[in-house]
Amino acid sequence: MIKLREEVSINISARHVHLTKEAHAKLFDHDLTVRNPLNQIGQFAANETVTIKTANGVFENVRIIGPLRSYNQVEVSKSDARKLGINPPVRKSGDLSGAEEITIITNKGEVTSNCCIIADRHVHMNPDKAKELGVIDDEILKLHINGEKPGIIDVKAKVSDDGYYEVHLDTDDSNAFLITPGDIGILTKN
Repeated sequence: MIKLREEVSINISARHVHLTKEAHAKLFDHDLTVRNPLNQIGQFAANETVTIKTANGVFENVRIIGPLRSYNQVEVSKSDARKLGINPPVRKSGDLSGAEEITIITNKGEVTSNCCIIADRHVHMNPDKAKELGVIDDEILKLHINGEKPGIIDVKAKVSDDGYYEVHLDTDDSNAFLITPGDIGILTKN
């Protein structure tokens, strides 16, 4: 069973893009290069960036997160979505049902697909941590945020072999609670 007060680090997930091997080949003439590793094991922020565009808006210099995946995915906040003139669904990463159409552009080419979502709030963990806490994948937990603008929000458990124990909030949520990367929250079951 989860401890009454389990501390967890909070990290901020800004808009970013995941690419397939096929999309990468249309957009770049070289492999992705590592700008910096991320806490999630094996993942990295690439030096490479793209432009994302809809009929109503555009963002340039959007970071690619590697390695390459089996699906294209663009993750934005609701504020970003408003500027792009779209209404993407809130989804777990990899669930593209109902995703909005968006075009990913580089100097080499472009890829258009229904792959734009708002990522659900989540807490990463590996199976050992999940077992320790008595948590299963997709279980809804409560994150208690202290500080100048405190609050309690739901986060979903995201259990994976390479999961590094931390919460991911998008920029809208982070700004609403005045979160700085590395702030500590308290995770509970209710």
